[in-house]
Amino acid sequence: MTDTGSLPPQEAPPGCPAHAGGVRLGGLEYQQTPSQLYRSLRREHGAVAPVLLDGDIPAWLVLGYSELSYVTANDELFARDSRRWNQWANIPEDWPLLPFVGYQPSVLFAEGEEHQRRAGVITEALEGIDQFQLARECRQIADQLIASFAGSGEAELMSVYTHELAMRATLAMIGMPHSGDDTQRMVADLRVSLDAAEGDDPVAAYARVGERIQRLIADKRERPGSDITSVMLHHPAGLSEEELVQDLITVIAAAQQPTANWICNTLRLLLTDERFAVSVSGGRLSVGEALNEVLWLDTPTQNFIGRWAVRDTQLGGRRIQAGDCVVLGLAAANTDPQIWPEGHVGAENAAHLSFSSGEHQCPFPAPQLADVVARTAVETLLERLPDLVLAVAPEELTWRPSIWMRGLASLPVEFTPVVH
Repeated sequence: MTDTGSLPPQEAPPGCPAHAGGVRLGGLEYQQTPSQLYRSLRREHGAVAPVLLDGDIPAWLVLGYSELSYVTANDELFARDSRRWNQWANIPEDWPLLPFVGYQPSVLFAEGEEHQRRAGVITEALEGIDQFQLARECRQIADQLIASFAGSGEAELMSVYTHELAMRATLAMIGMPHSGDDTQRMVADLRVSLDAAEGDDPVAAYARVGERIQRLIADKRERPGSDITSVMLHHPAGLSEEELVQDLITVIAAAQQPTANWICNTLRLLLTDERFAVSVSGGRLSVGEALNEVLWLDTPTQNFIGRWAVRDTQLGGRRIQAGDCVVLGLAAANTDPQIWPEGHVGAENAAHLSFSSGEHQCPFPAPQLADVVARTAVETLLERLPDLVLAVAPEELTWRPSIWMRGLASLPVEFTPVVH
């Protein structure tokens, strides 16, 4: 997962400008109110700010909407292959972000024609998903999960509903049954590999995920269906088995955790914002409007690492050196005062950058499929448990300690027990 491959690591440039005045990304204040940090960074540094990642590794955080759009639209200047990074000599073997920046032979790090080939296969596979069938499957999964806790009158939705539903829906799309022991083990290993808790072994879990995907590919080679795995396996582009495994894991990772946090962040908004009243049925705004507002204000993927400068260039008045790491500040760009001059972010349009943009954005129709899963999850829960309320005061909710994903640590709720 951490191979730096055949591109030679570049020397860290002396006096790297990102070190000067670099702001550490992290800390309790950042976790709970990142928007305040983005505002202060923008005031002090403008649209592109020098920041320090774990271990004080320098990078640039792109805060501006137009600057971020420029980076993602110009792959010849800001490319995805992390082997260009000029900081590899300073990266320890146990660096926490290695799983995200260590080069892997996946579509995520591919460039040019190779990326177009791999992304094209994924796009065609996603286009083959029947969105009405997906909605039916999601409702079925939601009903099963709700039935498991409906009689208790209380639940912690992050663990028993949002993440579980998003994962099972994703596995169903790749061709695994959304229930059963095998699926449950896959769900557990994916959780550990994507979001390890203390005491977990993400490397071992990731290896088991890869082995299970290989078995799934073998099954689909013998008995193909209309699922993502079958379409990718039998695509004329002729992906190798390694490419299939890597790209399927990429699809799963991109679909599960962001969608789960999108569901949870939307439920938080519905349960804490008086504009929506206690339930959507009594509010003035719809579930769709809540989902869209969350993408603007509490987007699940806050920051994405990243792009690497192909050569010396300028961005937002900054001199970016060849090999510098550029972090995409999706959340900051979505609230850029240049696009919301009155300071009020409206949720009426969908021009946010929550799914990124450019060649490496979430491939069409991934956002529509994520919307089907999230909308079905929220609507089904509110239909089944119409008097759902928070079990704690809104200010007691806390966010997970991550600068990358925006998701709650927990979402405890209460409701009238339902006996099935």
